[in-house]
Amino acid sequence: MAGQQTSAADLRAAVALLGSATDVTLLAHVNPDADALGSALAVGLALHRRGARVRVSFGYPDEVPETLRGLDVAGLLVPAAEVPAAPPLLVAMDTGSLGRLGPLRDRVAATVAAGGEVLVVDHHVSNTRFGTTHLVDHTAEATAVLALRLLDELGEVVDEPIARCIYAGLVTDTRSFRHASPETHQIAARLLAAGVDAESTTRLLMDTHPFGWLGMLSSVLGRARLEPASARGLGLVHAVVRLADADGLRAEELESVVDVVRTTAEAEVAAVLKELSPQHWSVSLRAVGRLDVRAAAEALGGGGHTLAAGFTADGPEEQVIDELRAALDTAPLISSD
Repeated sequence: MAGQQTSAADLRAAVALLGSATDVTLLAHVNPDADALGSALAVGLALHRRGARVRVSFGYPDEVPETLRGLDVAGLLVPAAEVPAAPPLLVAMDTGSLGRLGPLRDRVAATVAAGGEVLVVDHHVSNTRFGTTHLVDHTAEATAVLALRLLDELGEVVDEPIARCIYAGLVTDTRSFRHASPETHQIAARLLAAGVDAESTTRLLMDTHPFGWLGMLSSVLGRARLEPASARGLGLVHAVVRLADADGLRAEELESVVDVVRTTAEAEVAAVLKELSPQHWSVSLRAVGRLDVRAAAEALGGGGHTLAAGFTADGPEEQVIDELRAALDTAPLISSD
């Protein structure tokens, strides 16, 4: 069923669960981005206003990314340790597989065993449908689009705090609306009309870094390598962020490196290896538009979107790069039809 588009019945089922809920736990994936956490907080804030007990969390890291803290205007975020063992309603936002919940993945089976419900709201084509109810639409540019759809069906007012959460997910997952449909641009206009300050919101999310980021970027880019013959001859550029490079920097600073590396004109695919612990890597992949990097990521145990995907790996960096190189050389080309 992977890749199946959501239906009206899926939407009704999701709305029925949320509309009758009195205790809701919303989970973002590990290392949450603005789409995952913004979507969870938008829905959570609306349910909180309806009188439900609401908590929002994620498996790791222990702290909320600094750039996203301002989205939580109602204090809904709780540490992973405070997530109940078996919540009556568990909602996984922007999470394509059970593993992406990290240490909180055991809450899914426990919730179902206790007679609770697990709602999965996501836009990844590779979603494994690990819940009891699913609102999964791979044609949506961001999970935030689905969150807004839910809020509209619930009849909730989308005011500035909620609109800002939705906008955060949209602007980041569409790369500042570079990959957005006319309908998504119309959604953005609606959010701006609700009071979102696009400049201040986007600057905090995408254009603000500590001074140490410049030194890290200098070291990492100085070691970047271009392989014109890799990625089926379309070109691969890759860079490595080692533990020493990352010292003192936030996770979001490291995630931003791929957006610099991907500007390489000679490469279809950009890859950034980030060392999380000795020889344990998180790898981000981006493609311009001709090669399906999701397929390569899935071959290596990860997933994502056609043009933006990732995976984790263990071993020496050269071994990880060799495995990536082999996966990219067998990844399918994207049809121009």
